Amino acid sequence: MQSKKHQAAENGELKCDKTQDAGFPRAEVDRKMNPTQALDLSTNVMKMPLIRELRVRAVRVPLPEPHRTASGVITESPLVLIDAITEQGVTGHAIVFTYTPAALRPAADFIANIEPLVKGEPLAPAAIADKLAARFRLLGTQGLVGMALGGIDMALWDALARVHEVPLARLFGAAAKPIPAYGAVGHDGPAGSARTAEDWVKRGFGGVKAKIGYPTVAEDIEVVRSMRSATGPNVAIMVDYNQCLTPAAAIQRLHALEECELTWVEEPTLAHDYQGHAQIAREIRTPIQCGENWWGPLDMRHALDAHASDYVMPEVMKMYGVTGWRRGAAMAEAQGVPISTHLWPEISAQLLSATPLAHWLEYANWWNPVVAEPLRVERGMALPSETPGSGVAWNEQAIAKYLA
Repeated sequence: MQSKKHQAAENGELKCDKTQDAGFPRAEVDRKMNPTQALDLSTNVMKMPLIRELRVRAVRVPLPEPHRTASGVITESPLVLIDAITEQGVTGHAIVFTYTPAALRPAADFIANIEPLVKGEPLAPAAIADKLAARFRLLGTQGLVGMALGGIDMALWDALARVHEVPLARLFGAAAKPIPAYGAVGHDGPAGSARTAEDWVKRGFGGVKAKIGYPTVAEDIEVVRSMRSATGPNVAIMVDYNQCLTPAAAIQRLHALEECELTWVEEPTLAHDYQGHAQIAREIRTPIQCGENWWGPLDMRHALDAHASDYVMPEVMKMYGVTGWRRGAAMAEAQGVPISTHLWPEISAQLLSATPLAHWLEYANWWNPVVAEPLRVERGMALPSETPGSGVAWNEQAIAKYLA
């Protein structure tokens, strides 16, 4: 059942024999066979492309301007660029963001080391996702492992859409649709936050999100008021605490912020403190947003079961790629929870196009230099690419410049 805050946001057996009357042979399926094995029999009817290789490259892309957070200043994006190449030469692309340069080379090496597990396999992203998840279950599928699984899955889905010569959203049976986009504001104080927010609005964006979590709630409120003064009354303002408060402190601060009429408050406490977030959500009228730091659909399930947030914004990489993101989104949809995205604007626009409860797309231009055709945003709406694939292709000249 949807809450009031949600309303505000917009064993069956298979046994087939060869049947002459049907005009084509049907595969016999053993009743003891699992669904993945049954799906593999489709190769008897249609030859599936095989994966020839994975190629990885590490780059360090400078940000257009430094992005300040409560824990430091981000000046560059350490990225692993993945190419999944089929035997027919069709190539799927994906980006892994390692957050810190210290993880860049280990992530690239780990992805390269996984290649033998996918080389020669049919281009079936969901089946490969399940295979890799099982393979790394004992090691664990968070951190570098989760990044690698997410990146590989994104590249495989991009390749599959290219094989079928359709945009990713259409591969899911959906049509591209405009998605409301918001711009990011750093931990820049009242004047800096207002200036950046105003710039986003001048570019046509209808929403902005600022990092807060200053020493006092009075400073948080001052930042929000400065942004509201700069943007006007009709722009959605969100704030992000980046997990810096205890549940008790969050409740106290957020009560004071109620007057600001925020669109949401993001991650006021630790991302995996589902009960703590649920307590905050019960006490606070402003919607609570979480999800960018959940790892895979299981985290999503735990959070939804706990009613940890009013909205969710799963990140495609940490959801283990397109496969996991769509599985998690289906859970949220079943409970009527609006869904937004975190970074990865090109592929996120495709995913939200195939999501009935799509809410907001977080836009950042950090990786635009290495992307051949960055996501277009017009009048505050993200416009998914209509070309085959996920919207990601490379600017090779820029990549050569930023190779690590």
